[in-house]
Amino acid sequence: MKKIFFLSIMLVATFVANAQNLQVHYDFGRAIYSDEEATRQRVTLTFEQFKADKLGSWFWFIDLDMYHDGMKGAYTEISREFTVKNLSDNLSLAAHVEYDGGMTTFKPAGGTRFQNAALVGPALNGHNADYSKTWSVQAMYKQFFKGAGGDAYASFQITGVWGINFAGGKGTFSGFIDFWRAETANHHGQLQIISEPQLWYNVNSHFSLGGEVEISNNFIIPECETDKTFYVNPTLGVKYVF
Repeated sequence: MKKIFFLSIMLVATFVANAQNLQVHYDFGRAIYSDEEATRQRVTLTFEQFKADKLGSWFWFIDLDMYHDGMKGAYTEISREFTVKNLSDNLSLAAHVEYDGGMTTFKPAGGTRFQNAALVGPALNGHNADYSKTWSVQAMYKQFFKGAGGDAYASFQITGVWGINFAGGKGTFSGFIDFWRAETANHHGQLQIISEPQLWYNVNSHFSLGGEVEISNNFIIPECETDKTFYVNPTLGVKYVF
């Protein structure tokens, strides 16, 4: 659920200086991959907040993955952008700084922490004249720190984000895609990919119905013997913009 709300609000910061939303998603991944994702959460809560200021903007989100008897895990990203230069009326260059991290649990017992990471690099942000179409591309150096997830190592990440409002603002198609270099247990490099396109019907300015599709490769750790690396996990969701 990450990043999607960020760009659409960031690019209209002239009009909206502070905004946040809450999303609730019901995940169908466990039903589709009953062996590979046998303990995948069925519900994810996402809270996002954006705040603009004279230097740029802050954005953070937290995903809370829920079991019926409690929380499975939590993941957060916190980012800061400093506007470097307005290249045109519809295009700007920014410096992007970010922290990623979190934790998860496994049934029947046990758990781990996501490997902490810091990212820094340029961001190119654009929009059309009426802000109904927005996009961003970020190219970042990524440093993973030593911890429960493994040894420290240097990496990179390329992120793309988009937002399209249509049908007089009643429909929104938005999403992101991340490419980054990870390391396997034997320290071999591995390209990981995750994308989460979302489609929403905006009932009014606060409430939306829709969902997303999580598409990933080399991202999900399967829970059984398999060579499968590519997964498609759809959700149905509701969103409330405060």
